[in-house]
Amino acid sequence: MAFEPVRVGCIGIGWWSDVLADAIKRSDKLRVVACYSRSAPKRDAFAAKYGCRAASSYEAILADNGVDAIINTTPNNAHLETTRAAARAGKHVFLDKPIANTVSEGRAITEACRKAGVVLALGYQRRRESHFRWIRDRIDAGDFGKLVNAEANISRDRLGKVDLNSWRYTAAGMPGGVMLQIGIHYADVLEYLIGPVKAVSGRFAQLVLPGDNPDVASLVLEHENGALSTLNASYASASEYYMMNIYGKEASAYYDMHSGLRHLKRGSKSASPIACARNDPIVEELEEFARAVRGDGAPEMGGESATVSLAVIRAGIVSAREGRRVEVAEMLSKD
Repeated sequence: MAFEPVRVGCIGIGWWSDVLADAIKRSDKLRVVACYSRSAPKRDAFAAKYGCRAASSYEAILADNGVDAIINTTPNNAHLETTRAAARAGKHVFLDKPIANTVSEGRAITEACRKAGVVLALGYQRRRESHFRWIRDRIDAGDFGKLVNAEANISRDRLGKVDLNSWRYTAAGMPGGVMLQIGIHYADVLEYLIGPVKAVSGRFAQLVLPGDNPDVASLVLEHENGALSTLNASYASASEYYMMNIYGKEASAYYDMHSGLRHLKRGSKSASPIACARNDPIVEELEEFARAVRGDGAPEMGGESATVSLAVIRAGIVSAREGRRVEVAEMLSKD
């Protein structure tokens, strides 16, 4: 389906806004036409880099009929205010995960966009990676049989790289620390592959990095189908590492960033490597958003699903704080 590129304004200029803008440059379905940050040097530099207008205010972008949608990478606690304003102005919104810091704000964001009739999409690109799509296809085909267990790890080295003035590394700006910031990606992949999460048990620690936020976190996820999965996230490890193993009664899959994807069927003595062509998941999610803006389909991760994703992490935070198993339904009912 051919359509005119969706004209976007980028707000919350930071390193991730550049990642998204670089992805937009790799696509012919969107075009960056405006940007805004409270920092004039930041917005001027972004405008020069991406050939767009540097707006004097967010209100100016919202009043601009030449802007169809907002790419929102503001701090988590600004998501509600900025997205609600965009919805009132009739602008569609692509919002970086998590949808908010609390479930109640996630719901309010979702409702504001629904009421205004604008598209809301959330940035959960990890589930789109080709190796996870391959696993999902084989699960759907019945190859794995009953799913029983999974284990995942998402780790990065942030030693000496933490800016304590950044909201990303404070308990107020990013409650749950590493688990909310990057662990949520693999919590989402585990839900995508294994199924919805019913309850969570969590433990958090601050071991290496300065500040007031956990740099190591572990969750045990109880899925609604009875399967159990474990998720570890760390900013305190020596290097970057991503791993996901999925175990079924009839087959298992093993993925890590160094060895790629392998597949083992019941009765086999060794796992077979699976060649997955490298895809561009950020471009894919942005182009899906663009199609939805033009009336073709809906985002895979919208407001409701992103709010449930947040509730899983919030359950882990409460579990770690209170030392108890926490059901996701509890978070959805009162958080």
